[in-house]
Amino acid sequence: MSDNESKKARRNAARERARAARQKEQARRRRNKTFLISGIIVASLAVVAIVVLVVANSIQPVGPGPKNMASDGILLTGQSGKIVPVETKAIPEGGKPTATKQDDSVANITVYEDYMCPICNQFETGNMSQIKQWVQDGTATLEVHPFNLLDRSSLGSKYSTRSAAAAACVANYDPDAFLDVNSAFYENQPSENTRGLSNDKLADIAKKAGATNAKVQSCITDQQFAGWVGDATNRVLTEPLANSDLPKLTGTPTVIVNGKQYNGTGTNAWSDAQAFASFVEQNGGSGK
Repeated sequence: MSDNESKKARRNAARERARAARQKEQARRRRNKTFLISGIIVASLAVVAIVVLVVANSIQPVGPGPKNMASDGILLTGQSGKIVPVETKAIPEGGKPTATKQDDSVANITVYEDYMCPICNQFETGNMSQIKQWVQDGTATLEVHPFNLLDRSSLGSKYSTRSAAAAACVANYDPDAFLDVNSAFYENQPSENTRGLSNDKLADIAKKAGATNAKVQSCITDQQFAGWVGDATNRVLTEPLANSDLPKLTGTPTVIVNGKQYNGTGTNAWSDAQAFASFVEQNGGSGK
């Protein structure tokens, strides 16, 4: 082979190596581009999934409220020496509560409460016995509004929602047992910043307290009225409280007697039955 032919062969070989290198580099770039696009798509889908999960967890399921709580609370009155719940239709899905028409000749006691609230427990323990007696005597009515202000205090288990929903189940299916179940929930109140009681335990407490209607148990474990609890809570935190001049609820317990808010006085204000009796005497209508 002549020198010219040898040089030509080397040039051709060099060109071939360069062409092969270019093709290899182009293939590498195409692969990287594909991986980049795939990564962006996967990351985008992951973000969408997270957003959907957050939104789903932040929205309570919508549904009708419990029967016998048309005002977002259960109203109890005295008849023939007995405490009797006032029966009402359920708030329809997407509907609004109907404010209770109060009788100003008696003490209309309205309590907004959270079953994880220790001060609510103090009020219950100190005052419920005499309140029940007033209702039995016909000198007072009692309206109880459970809601979920302290969900943040149960380590993500939403105990306030779950216990309020359990109370709504009792109001709906076995309203005569409501006050006894209400007291039992306070007797078994978990400490703040714990997960609280399970739904099965709440159902068991309700049954032992007298809510024996079989539907109460499944209603509590299935959390039938969790959506209503969320709606009712949003209403009291953003809208004026019925039969009062309060623009919204700011804490628990909130106790109102004929439109006047009870704030108590002294160290044991919420458990002081005498102090509350004096307040009711001053504000409780002509019959008290």
